[in-house]
Amino acid sequence: MKFERSAGILLHPTSIPSKFGIGDFGPDAYKFIDFMNDARQTLWQVFPLGPTGYGDSPYQCFSAFAGNPLLISPELLIEENLLAESDVADYPSFSKTKIEYGEVIKSKTALLKKAFENFKTSGNSVENICGNFCEENKFWLEDFALFMAAKEFHGGVIWTDWAEDLAFRKPDALAEWKEKLNDKIEYQIFIQFIFAKQWSAVKNYANEKGIKIIGDLPIFIAYDSADLWANKELFTIDENGKLETVAGVPPDYFSPTGQLWGNPLYKWDKMEANNFKWWKQRLSKMYELVDIVRIDHFRGFDAYWEIPGDAPTAETGRWVKAPGHKLFNAIKESLGDVPILAEDLGVITKSVEKLRDDFEFPGMKILQFAFGPDGDRNFLPHNYSKNCVVYTGSHDNDTTRGFFENEKKNDTGIFEWAQEYLGYFGDDMTYQLVRTAYASVANIVIIPMQDILNLGGEARMNLPGSAGGNWQWRFTWNQINESLAGQYKKMTLLYERPSDKNETDEEEEIRVFDN
Repeated sequence: MKFERSAGILLHPTSIPSKFGIGDFGPDAYKFIDFMNDARQTLWQVFPLGPTGYGDSPYQCFSAFAGNPLLISPELLIEENLLAESDVADYPSFSKTKIEYGEVIKSKTALLKKAFENFKTSGNSVENICGNFCEENKFWLEDFALFMAAKEFHGGVIWTDWAEDLAFRKPDALAEWKEKLNDKIEYQIFIQFIFAKQWSAVKNYANEKGIKIIGDLPIFIAYDSADLWANKELFTIDENGKLETVAGVPPDYFSPTGQLWGNPLYKWDKMEANNFKWWKQRLSKMYELVDIVRIDHFRGFDAYWEIPGDAPTAETGRWVKAPGHKLFNAIKESLGDVPILAEDLGVITKSVEKLRDDFEFPGMKILQFAFGPDGDRNFLPHNYSKNCVVYTGSHDNDTTRGFFENEKKNDTGIFEWAQEYLGYFGDDMTYQLVRTAYASVANIVIIPMQDILNLGGEARMNLPGSAGGNWQWRFTWNQINESLAGQYKKMTLLYERPSDKNETDEEEEIRVFDN
């Protein structure tokens, strides 16, 4: 699929303002879409939307198919009479700029369970509201609902510590557990129905404004997930549930022992035997939720670093070839020319580039990686091809302001190098870098919301390798001044994003620049 020149914003829904300690699909999500529309942004990139587990990372979810209950809006539940104003009257007051996950999870889950109780006492049943939703999502929903119900019953522990007959899905035991946990299972189905309903409304509103949603698909799944528990034959675990091999990356300049991620790997021979059915289902579900998919760690579809399951570090791994061409051909035959972006960062080989280019997937360019004598020259704008996506930084980078402040403070020479390259010696390096991204030949430019607001390192989203304190940042409406949308609208028109301007666009451009 060919991509036109366009511009957008990277912002996860959890970072949107709300009254409930975490961003959600309520009124402020629509307000953010209105801001994007005023700024002539046509792409909204989000992180994975699944239910997060340990560490609160959206890249380690309990399911590759389900939605995160924390994103459900209590305000919309009130509008549907599933909650009363009195139900939220005593809701705790939380920080507006930081998600306090432990307390937020506790408080919001209590609200969602109250909504479910109100739903049942009003005479409704899960069967009545689900309709086509349950049938269309049966291939993952039933297993997920039982998995989460069982997890709650067992106090939240990993599935290998459950009752053995349930952990290993003995047929007779499954039926007994489904009956035993029926109410908890119905709650999980109810929550997924509400999530899908609320997100669908948000997506439709964005699409009506000409804004497409870019979703994120992690290449690997979590060990403690419904996906593995229900499909053990597809992943590298033995009959006792022990990991035979795990994912990671080999030692490099930054990490002498490599990175041991710990995710189970795929048994690609099993997946290929049924023509990649699980992957087709996964992508098909993704395209219900989003318009464009960004695949994280794309190089793993060409070859992946296989590490023994009991290895203490990633040093003892080996490269194993993956059936990337066969997979994407099967997806193309099933779903057509679906829009995919490839996260191709890190050490990329010629064969990875070939896989990406054979399917014409745009790769990523990170401007923060480009500068200095040791910078990646491929990320300098004069080396771009049109078919790529340029970012100032990703969720794993510091904010651009924080990045330049640290480089200047540490006297690395990168700040001065960037000044020379950009031909800019003023005080707002962030805006200059954003402007450089917009001016580039890259068809797509995506700017993190933190950089649009020119925030410092305190607004960083994630620090890879750190144990906690990640994924917490939220913006506030008072950080957006009256001129910000107009500033980005002007830049979007100036650099022809979008490129297919109609007569109205040209008239608007004249008016904007005359002012």
